[in-house]
Amino acid sequence: MSTSVTPVLRLDGIVKTFPGVKALDGVSLTVMPGEVHALMGENGAGKSTLMKVLGGIFAPNEGQIFIADEPVQMTSPLQAKSKGVVFIHQELSLADELSVAENIFLGELPRKSLGRVDWLTLYDRTDRILKTLNVGFNARTRVGDLSIANQQMVEIARALTVDPIAVIFDEPTASLTDAEKSVLFDVIADLKGRGVGIIYISHRMEEIFKITDRISVLRDGQYRGTLDTAHTNEDEVTQLMIGRSLDLSRKASSHEVGEIALEARNLSCGSLYQDVSFTVRRGEVVGFYGLVGAGRTEIAETIFGLREPSGGEILLDGQTVQFRSPIDAIARGISLVPEDRKGQGLVLGMNCRDNMTLPQVGDLVAGPFVSDGAEIAIFDQYRDKLDIRTPGWRQTVGNLSGGNQQKIVIGKWLSMHPSVLIVDEPTRGIDVGSKAEIHNLIRDLAAQGYAVVVISSEMPEVLHVSDRIVAMYQGRIICDFTAETVTEDNLIQAISGIDPRKVA
Repeated sequence: MSTSVTPVLRLDGIVKTFPGVKALDGVSLTVMPGEVHALMGENGAGKSTLMKVLGGIFAPNEGQIFIADEPVQMTSPLQAKSKGVVFIHQELSLADELSVAENIFLGELPRKSLGRVDWLTLYDRTDRILKTLNVGFNARTRVGDLSIANQQMVEIARALTVDPIAVIFDEPTASLTDAEKSVLFDVIADLKGRGVGIIYISHRMEEIFKITDRISVLRDGQYRGTLDTAHTNEDEVTQLMIGRSLDLSRKASSHEVGEIALEARNLSCGSLYQDVSFTVRRGEVVGFYGLVGAGRTEIAETIFGLREPSGGEILLDGQTVQFRSPIDAIARGISLVPEDRKGQGLVLGMNCRDNMTLPQVGDLVAGPFVSDGAEIAIFDQYRDKLDIRTPGWRQTVGNLSGGNQQKIVIGKWLSMHPSVLIVDEPTRGIDVGSKAEIHNLIRDLAAQGYAVVVISSEMPEVLHVSDRIVAMYQGRIICDFTAETVTEDNLIQAISGIDPRKVA
């Protein structure tokens, strides 16, 4: 990058401390016009704190923010937006009961005389923005009726309501389909062509190397360096992030696979999926892979008693079972780590101990009260077993990193001693170091005799952890691969609806 060009955004020596911890220790970052600048680091490295300082949510203890070389003091996200700095957050901040248009222009609704909302102008402006995103809904659509992926597109549309000088994308593709990712990358390319500076936060290496120009890395609240994307590689970035290399190669199982623990025979659930049959043995990891909408999560929810099947049967240890609710499934030894850990897997305002013991709190009573000692013993056991990094059980779960939150959810269900563990999107929004820990944990659980189902949208992940891979397309199983027979090519064919065994 030429140093003669004025940066659109510069953070210089940012320090932010909280009681007992220095979250940011003299962090500096420069974003140039027309640059896509990746910000990477493990969960807890300081990325979110740095962005909250930039957005006026936190005031820095030391350091300065510059916009086009002019020093500014950010006091709120609305002020940041007024200065041309727009945020697109991973966590959705939408009002379900309002329309798409109202959400996009919330706080800035066009007005007529006497303060009345100019609805025609509002809808017209919104539809013009939505047209550039090539989405299948309009300005009047109620946001609560949209899928999570389409709600994410509404968040992205917010950035296009102003003429920004800098846009910050925080894990923007976490809920998007491949087609929607392509639209997003086109939007980013358009912003880049207009000279907008972009900070792109993501744990997905393939995206980082596809669309960014430079990569800056934080570790333990400190700036560790900036690399030119075209002249670096994943291993160098990983070493900068976590201080070591990772071995992500697939390791063959060294343990014996046991009897069939879970079986589905011609299982159907209306239009969601049809005639699905598969088995999972003890000591085996079976991965489910497919495009969004293929039916993978819905199968897991049926097995866990959240959905009622319209046909077929589920067998545990060879016996047919019928679950009317998750309570029935849990009682029979089935646990589900859900796709949305924050919305479905955790109570973010509760402490670590209470989150971990929540499903079994009724079994931990001593007289009329819950036994604190029993709860703490369970938490301590799984904190050590899963290497959960937290100051103690009193820590609020919402304050933990994504990787440690995921370990709390896994620990919660392992403490129920299941025979079948279903893990849906185990590493979504988790950094590369924590991702490797979760992968190793899944393999270790299989070695201990658990029957494990892993649902993932990431091909490297499903290839890395699975003994067998079930490929799905539009609610049907296309192929069941072993670790020895699967390749990236035949897996892509299968999730596109082509059975590679039938291709000449």
